[in-house]
Amino acid sequence: MKDAIERFADHIVETNFSDIPDTAIHSAKTFILDTLGVGLAGSTGPYVEELLNAYSSASPAELASRVLGQRAKINSADAALINGFQIHNSEFDCVHEEAVIHTMTVLLAVLLADADRRGKINGIELLKSAILGVDVACNLGVACTSGLQFFRPATAGAFAGVAAVGSARGYDKEQLIRAFSLAYIQLSGTMQAHTEGSSLLALQIGFNARNALIACDLAENGLPGLQGVLEGRFGYFGLIEAQGDIRSVLSSLGKTWRINEVAHKPFPSGRATHGIVNAIQEIQNLNTINVDQIDSVEAKVPSLTHHLVGRPIHDAMEISYARLNGQYAASIMLQKRFIDIDDFTIDAIRNKGSLDLARKVHIKIDDNPDPNALSPVEVEIRMENGEKFFKRLDTVYGNPNKPLTRDAHLAKFRRNWKASAISLPIEDGEEIIKIIDNLEEVEDIRVLLDLATG
Repeated sequence: MKDAIERFADHIVETNFSDIPDTAIHSAKTFILDTLGVGLAGSTGPYVEELLNAYSSASPAELASRVLGQRAKINSADAALINGFQIHNSEFDCVHEEAVIHTMTVLLAVLLADADRRGKINGIELLKSAILGVDVACNLGVACTSGLQFFRPATAGAFAGVAAVGSARGYDKEQLIRAFSLAYIQLSGTMQAHTEGSSLLALQIGFNARNALIACDLAENGLPGLQGVLEGRFGYFGLIEAQGDIRSVLSSLGKTWRINEVAHKPFPSGRATHGIVNAIQEIQNLNTINVDQIDSVEAKVPSLTHHLVGRPIHDAMEISYARLNGQYAASIMLQKRFIDIDDFTIDAIRNKGSLDLARKVHIKIDDNPDPNALSPVEVEIRMENGEKFFKRLDTVYGNPNKPLTRDAHLAKFRRNWKASAISLPIEDGEEIIKIIDNLEEVEDIRVLLDLATG
């Protein structure tokens, strides 16, 4: 029996833009814009300057690419790395909840770097490549039946990056399989970084973005592939993912477009915090909560949610740790009824009032048996006078079944645009919105980088 990677390669090679439904194209435009904005917001994040210094060595002009929100042009693979790091480091990037994958992060980082170097990707190719890349990564995640042991957004993201670049470059099936193989042997991304709330988590995204581009370049230059990338004895399923049935999703290719299932992140914190803060937000919408009179807050969450954001609050948190802390996110939502970029500065996360309130939040594991579930979530706020407020959420704000409005989506992009490391004209951000709304007419997507790099 042939390895399932061949079916993914067939899907990429055989799909024409005309085969893709309008709903998927609309979703792709939404999340391409969202991801660009998130990458700009991440340009001021911790350790970006250090990465730029490490990778700033000169490259021949034909091998160099630009970095979002920076005045830098570096080796294309390194640009993919830093773009990927920036897109993920603010924990603001979109996610497929069932797959537990940040769907656009690696693939857009790679596509932008490759397009800037080669100058041969138009808007239709960007849309098609992104949609197919999302299909590959999300189906890998949906097929998994065990919990995360490697950081799935990075590992599956590398396959998404290869699928996207291979589609944009017009690879045939044999080239794609070799490129997937060459990405597979470079996969990295331990869950230890997430467990510790480390900034190295986003670096793992960056490494896989870089390696996906390198894999495509190597395949194009004739390096061989493997026969059991997904299902071999030491293939992706069984080594990177402990358990899963990749055959269970193959029949959905070309029928279920995973881009339509992607969720927005309305807040710049781990998606696993969103169920807790959305429940608090909905309680606040119906009740007046005096935060000074809160006795305690209890959140019951699935085991994965607890693993991802149930880490304890402490006075010396780093920014990356705070973004992945459900207690801190709950504290900010209780106080402000919103969570924004400026809630994750050193001054903000050292605020004594916020920390004291966060210590009243208790996150407990429920009895959900699904190791990949992020919901349902139950939150109870208990007041000093004995009053209680309760909310259960099965669907979290940002999910396609509970989506952001277009106005909220654009407001998020505009806030991120203003947060760029370099000052970008407001009118250029509005121009990017118009360009992406009409991507089918764009001849060269480097115009996006022209605007997003000043």
